[in-house]
Amino acid sequence: MANPNSVDGLLAAWRALSGSVGTDGWQTIPIGVGRPCRILAARMLPGNEEAVLIGFRHVRIPPDDQLPQGLGFQVTGVVHPFEETGRVWVALSRQSAGSVDLFATMAADVVSTMESCSGVADDRIFHLFLTRIRAWQEFMRREGDGLLSPEAEIGLIGELIFLRDVLEAGIRPVTATEGWHGPLDGLHDFVLGTGAIEVKTSVAAGGFPAKISSLEQLDDLPGRLLFLTAIRLVPDASGSTLTETVDDVRRLVRGVPAAASVLDSLLLHAGFLDAVSDRYVRRFSRARTRILPITEKFPRLARTLVRPEIRCARYELDIDAVATADVSFCRLMEMIGVS
Repeated sequence: MANPNSVDGLLAAWRALSGSVGTDGWQTIPIGVGRPCRILAARMLPGNEEAVLIGFRHVRIPPDDQLPQGLGFQVTGVVHPFEETGRVWVALSRQSAGSVDLFATMAADVVSTMESCSGVADDRIFHLFLTRIRAWQEFMRREGDGLLSPEAEIGLIGELIFLRDVLEAGIRPVTATEGWHGPLDGLHDFVLGTGAIEVKTSVAAGGFPAKISSLEQLDDLPGRLLFLTAIRLVPDASGSTLTETVDDVRRLVRGVPAAASVLDSLLLHAGFLDAVSDRYVRRFSRARTRILPITEKFPRLARTLVRPEIRCARYELDIDAVATADVSFCRLMEMIGVS
């Protein structure tokens, strides 16, 4: 029998509800009894689109126009008269134009995220619910077959290696994961303590080409130290795939539900989908990491260093040619005050 909270389990529950007869309204099957929230597989008749209902306690549901909408699904507050009082209900529903299979994958992922939050207050779970939905919105805006481009795959491996280094250094999982800004298109990939860290990753055999996306990326930051971390990967049959690197990081945050949920949402923002994770087969090992402080002598184009007539610029830097002295990872953590 399929796990009722898996994709197959949800599809089976919705099939069972598709033959419901009687008065119009919500037809439901419990799939999350006894967990932090009440969770029901559901259909709303007469429209009959698939849905998941989640019942929260001590949560104020925003108006529908402030909840995530579009891209094949919608989130709405609902009145569900057949359950116990004291809960407010939210429906995650497929829109008629949305793919059933993709919606089932999304719904199962959202349910799994909430079920990992045992002992967490309902308002926090509701926040994680909305965060996860918005990560799926971002994922659904991407075109293609669900796989990252080879370049994006390499970039994500590098950021995850750095995140793994941070976690293995004993930094609190919530601090580490919330400090990872790369998947959110932040100006810098990590913001930790009093520092910002931009991570560049390369598999180039000669030189280390790093694309700098703006004049602001390597510009001085008032009150904050800035570092460029360069991670060189080499193809290696005994190395790790992207999926194995993801699994490494997940193991390090296991047991901290808030950090695990943030991590999974960031992975989705980055374009990593578990449903196709077995298709990442390229293996790499880390050959070298350089951590370079950005000082006034560092070769760069920056907003504060160019004439105001220059509105924007993108350029490529060869990090192998940069003579700036490295700092160790431990020294980096000391300099930015993270422990």
